[in-house]
Amino acid sequence: MSQAPPTVDAPPQPVMGTTQYDKASAGMIAAVAGLLGLTALLVAVWFTNRIPAPPEPVPFEIVEMPGGFEDGSPDETIELESPEEEVPDPAIAESVEEETQIQEMLETIVELSDSASQEVETIKSDQSANSGQVGSASGTGGRPLGMGGGGKGGIGREQRWRIKFDDGDLETYAKQLDFFNIELGALFKDGRLVFIKEMSKPRPAQRVVQTGKGEDRLYMTWRGGSRKKADASLFKKSGVANPETAMLMHFYASETEQLLARTEVAYRNRKSTEIRSTYFAVRKDGPGYKFVVTSQSYLSR
Repeated sequence: MSQAPPTVDAPPQPVMGTTQYDKASAGMIAAVAGLLGLTALLVAVWFTNRIPAPPEPVPFEIVEMPGGFEDGSPDETIELESPEEEVPDPAIAESVEEETQIQEMLETIVELSDSASQEVETIKSDQSANSGQVGSASGTGGRPLGMGGGGKGGIGREQRWRIKFDDGDLETYAKQLDFFNIELGALFKDGRLVFIKEMSKPRPAQRVVQTGKGEDRLYMTWRGGSRKKADASLFKKSGVANPETAMLMHFYASETEQLLARTEVAYRNRKSTEIRSTYFAVRKDGPGYKFVVTSQSYLSR
């Protein structure tokens, strides 16, 4: 009698399961992903709720009429007596007035030894002008505070401004002058006025005039410090002989003068007629430079 062979059980199949390590790892990953998403959301909310940067102010020109008296008041202005009624918006019309003639006869009797008479020519003046609303002005009649006499009070820019340049080397100083478009001038005793510019170049540009007639730019001279010697070195670099014997000056372009005026007013938002002196300093500003006000004093009321 034959016997059947014994049956062999199949090996058990592997079972995939989730361990505690897998659960902990998944929880940590989910938490990190949630934090990243929340951070991104907060950053987006911050960007959308930022206060926009204030717009750049439109450059404006500050025109001053300094002058006045030491014992005056900053709020006073000279009294102006005008025969016309004050009009807030005077204008020039396009109509032309009719031609008018004014005739005048004068006789002058000159007695020397004999009587003589002289007839002065008839004076005729033809006036043709545009007619419109005549302008006028008024004032308090008080004495304005300031220096120089006349004007609306206050001290002139050339008297109240003090500018201190960087105490770095000569090359840095020359770059500052070029950045602000400042031209150096040397007035010699023989009347020559030598200008140099582009001081940062190996050979600064030079020009010579015999007189300063017609030169209306703001200029300043040195009151002390080591920069006067630096100016003399720059003149020597340009080939000017004996600059120490000349009066050295800084000539400021109109744009640079207006930049200083706006910086001065923005420091404390005070009127220029109230300011006695303003001290500026040159500071590094990115690839260039800028003027900053370090201190300011005011006229007493």
